[in-house]
Amino acid sequence: VQLQASGGGLMQAGGSLRLSCAVSGDTFSNYGVGWFRQYPGKEREFVAFISRYGEYIYYSDSVKRRFTISRDNAKNTVYLQMNSQKPEDTALYYCAADDRPHTYSLWYRRPDEYIVWGQGTQVTVSS
Repeated sequence: VQLQASGGGLMQAGGSLRLSCAVSGDTFSNYGVGWFRQYPGKEREFVAFISRYGEYIYYSDSVKRRFTISRDNAKNTVYLQMNSQKPEDTALYYCAADDRPHTYSLWYRRPDEYIVWGQGTQVTVSS
């Protein structure tokens, strides 16, 4: 399976942006997908997760009520709608996938638990 992240860009604080993560090479609904972001010199941090059929959705506290994760299984794509953006949202954003059917032990919050990653897409929010 391969992941292709896109949609990053430069925007002003308070604006909106939608990231996409296109999945190919396997049955899309076999995979839960997470979004992570990485600041320079820092570890990747969890942003959001959506389970295989969208029945479970989780967010980090820093993006809750501002970001929305969704998936379109017909288009093999997961989206991250980012609203009310802040300068601290500036980071390199990655999507990742794993085929676990459950969310036990909060594994989806840990980047090393995922079996495949897409390339990053840069999001820059100016104040």
